[in-house]
Amino acid sequence: MKVWKVGGAVRDALMGRPAGDTDWVVTGASPEDMVAAGYTPVGRDFPVFLHPTTHEEYALARTERKTAPGYHGFVFHTDPSVTLEDDLARRDLTINAMAQDDSGAIVDPHGGRRDLVARRLQHVSPAFAEDPVRILRVARFAARFTDFDVAFETRRLMRQMVEAGEVDALVPERIWQEMSRGLMEERPSRMLDMLHGCGALSRLLPEVDATLDPLRRAIDLAAQRDAPLPVRFAALVHRLRDVEALRAVCERWRLPTDCREVAECVLREHATVRQSETLTADQLVGLFDRCDVWRRPERFALVMQACDLIKPADEAPAEARARAARSHLRQALRRAQSVDAGAVATRAATQGARGADIAAAVHAARVTAVDEDLNDEVND
Repeated sequence: MKVWKVGGAVRDALMGRPAGDTDWVVTGASPEDMVAAGYTPVGRDFPVFLHPTTHEEYALARTERKTAPGYHGFVFHTDPSVTLEDDLARRDLTINAMAQDDSGAIVDPHGGRRDLVARRLQHVSPAFAEDPVRILRVARFAARFTDFDVAFETRRLMRQMVEAGEVDALVPERIWQEMSRGLMEERPSRMLDMLHGCGALSRLLPEVDATLDPLRRAIDLAAQRDAPLPVRFAALVHRLRDVEALRAVCERWRLPTDCREVAECVLREHATVRQSETLTADQLVGLFDRCDVWRRPERFALVMQACDLIKPADEAPAEARARAARSHLRQALRRAQSVDAGAVATRAATQGARGADIAAAVHAARVTAVDEDLNDEVND
């Protein structure tokens, strides 16, 4: 029984990059051997075990055989005779197909170090074509390693996989897992370019594929500003034709609620936010109402952040105006939030108001506060 560090941890150490999670592979052992050594089994599709003290995951070396289309169409084989080289041969890219033993020695049967030096993303073997998730992973790595090129043979294989319909068999959760990680990389536009180049983007997100060019700068600017995922996703989909198209994308990919809500608000309101300096007090409070600022101020902050990305992405020289509009909106919001809505509602109720009339009184009080502030700006 021997333990190996494999994959990304080895790659990142050789590149001098901080490592994320460490993947471990065990050779020369059976599931019974692992349990006898104190490991706890947790794997469902193939044997994975938790270390008795660190609780990290350790997987038995395995091979796999394609049995059906898509991500789940595999049968895995593990036993003590499966070698480290067998396990590495099933991996996606050469730079991810290296291992390191406890003495620090590197096992590199597929030229991963050579491709690190060459700044190249290259598939390990023709078996790459059996797993469509690898198309997304290559695109994500292109967004992370911005000075790496994808080998011609790998790009050709990705196109062939798309043409064979492999991408169509991907499950929504796996698509979003990889796409969301790619959006959080250093240059997410490279992920979209890679998916567009092999034809996958038109299958996965045709609504964006048709308007890709204007989106590149917005999503890369979001990355430069270290924006959170909901902001980056909103920047990606802000040019969809309408809210219904956005909802269809969110449903298809089963997106989390925060990404859905911010993206929908940005799609609906970004033109209004960009013109906020020309709005009346009543229009400003109406914007705040539609965005549910009173209950969700943190979400509106994300909406404003996304709109701020979209403006300079569309009109690079207009950055100063974007800052001014953002400042104007925040000031108006502070004035509207300064109104004691509870006190206004109570006062209206004592005067006989009910339901919608109370809501109208609160709205009017907020409009008055914002209007006073706007008049002060004019007088100044």
